[in-house]
Amino acid sequence: MSTRFKAKFNIKKGDSVIVITGEDKDLKKPRKVLEVIIEKSRVLVEGVNIVTKHTKPTSQNTKGGIVKVEAPIAISNVMLWDAKAAAPAKVKRTRENGKLIRVSKKSGGVI
Repeated sequence: MSTRFKAKFNIKKGDSVIVITGEDKDLKKPRKVLEVIIEKSRVLVEGVNIVTKHTKPTSQNTKGGIVKVEAPIAISNVMLWDAKAAAPAKVKRTRENGKLIRVSKKSGGVI
């Protein structure tokens, strides 16, 4: 992705999303976004894309060993969850009192 312009995504940290493609696809179970990596167009979602990571012993972790952690997935593979409609929904941005707000296209409610 080009570094000239900063990408704008409708997904933010703490949002509820569903995974629409990939190994962890689940269209009924909303999950929480832990982190959005804008530079790489990736998102870290709770309980999705679990990988095993081998860690060396350190002063904080004296044992080391094999740890299971979430890895980022492409932001295009997730869709915002609309709690009002209890379904995934596309989002449009509108300006209200000088602030940008996200509005669900399905239910019309503010996310």
